[in-house]
Amino acid sequence: MNDNEKSEFPESEENFADLLESYSVGMNENIQIGDQICGRIISIGTNTVFVDTGTKVDGVVEKAELLDEDGRLAFVEGDELDLYVVVADESEIRLSKAMSGIGGLNMLQDAWEQRIPVEGKVAATIKGGFQVEVIKRRAFCPISQMDLTYVEDPEIYVGQTFSFLIKRFEERGRNIVVSRRDLLQKELEAGREAFMEQLDEEKVYEGTVVRIMPFGAFVSLAPGVDGLVHISELSWSRLDTPEQAVAVGDRLNVKILSVKAGEKPGTQKMSLSVKQTLGDPWSEAPNRIRVGDKIKGKVTRCANFGAFVELYPGIEGLVHISEMSYTRRVLRPEEVVSPGDEVMVLIKEFEPDRKRISLSIKDAEGDPWEDIDEKFKPGTTVKGQVEKKERFGIFVNLAPGITGLLPKSKITASDKSSVIETLKPGATITVTIDTVNSRERKISLGTGDISDDQGWQEYTGSSAGSLGSLGDQLQKALSRQKKGG
Repeated sequence: MNDNEKSEFPESEENFADLLESYSVGMNENIQIGDQICGRIISIGTNTVFVDTGTKVDGVVEKAELLDEDGRLAFVEGDELDLYVVVADESEIRLSKAMSGIGGLNMLQDAWEQRIPVEGKVAATIKGGFQVEVIKRRAFCPISQMDLTYVEDPEIYVGQTFSFLIKRFEERGRNIVVSRRDLLQKELEAGREAFMEQLDEEKVYEGTVVRIMPFGAFVSLAPGVDGLVHISELSWSRLDTPEQAVAVGDRLNVKILSVKAGEKPGTQKMSLSVKQTLGDPWSEAPNRIRVGDKIKGKVTRCANFGAFVELYPGIEGLVHISEMSYTRRVLRPEEVVSPGDEVMVLIKEFEPDRKRISLSIKDAEGDPWEDIDEKFKPGTTVKGQVEKKERFGIFVNLAPGITGLLPKSKITASDKSSVIETLKPGATITVTIDTVNSRERKISLGTGDISDDQGWQEYTGSSAGSLGSLGDQLQKALSRQKKGG
């Protein structure tokens, strides 16, 4: 071997050593124990799953860690996994969802120092929290650190296995305190950030009602992302309470109205709407409502001037107090209807551009005087009820909305005047129809027990009314003569 060859050998040996060292270091120089990586599955073996770590060495995770509750692998090649690095050197990278299994104090101390989640089984409830078995060691989880929300029934956690963070590691493992809440909070924040990054205020999202307050309902759109649907945005119908429209657990489609910064840094206040996903009901109103139609509606509220009636969700009309009854004078809407009542109404006026509808209850029921001439013919005998007594006579209710007057003069001339005078409101009385004036809505009544009363009226014809009290006096005189004879 010549001098040139001798000089080249050490140089090539040195270069090879440098290359080997750089290769060994470069393999895992960006991977450290405790790191969380997102790796793509490149191969699935019998007991292990190989994951691309982004370095020259593939990671390995136990297949058993990735099985679902039914014992099936929920992933396929190409799926991405979030895993923790538990071993990393020049020859291998071992990955895990969390540290678990049989291990020594060194593993627990590494997990504490590197903030690597450990797998623990809740063994029992104890004073102030839970006893948790972590890698064959006893640990304590305060009750406030078990979940994000208040723990009402601690026993439901016993026997379950969760991931925990070691918060305290003292006395060579005799005092270990763990927290599940920290991990849940981290997951929550990651979910919130991911949702907010892809938020589109033009889209309709599906959410779940998680809490109801007097002013509205809180809806969860994603982990850590809740918004408020104000009571006015729950429905096009007028609501007294949110419970009239939704219940906890309901799935709702909502539209995002606004997103504002919350009081705490990194938080948001989100306003949502259910009714905006349904469209404005007034846009379809002209196809559903026509003047003259009779529709059954629901009274939503009463005001001094009338009552509002909902015909369809979000479409209300007004029944003015003057349109409530033909049969009596109404001073307050509550005399006829109350909120929640179902009533039949007639559409009197409809102005879709102004979103105004005028309704009538009395026209829907019909005018009782409309066919009065057919119902009550002069000379017929009917029964009625004493409505009220006045000095000039007694008002008698003959049918709903139909009242006639039995004049004082007719009562005095009657053989039963003493009995009639003692009748009280509500008592039944038999009367005859004397005259009917449908235009003025008046009916004059007689007692029906004077045999010559009708003959007298037939004889006098229309002039009987003009004789007034003189005619009554002549009738009395004739009656007395008959009794005396």
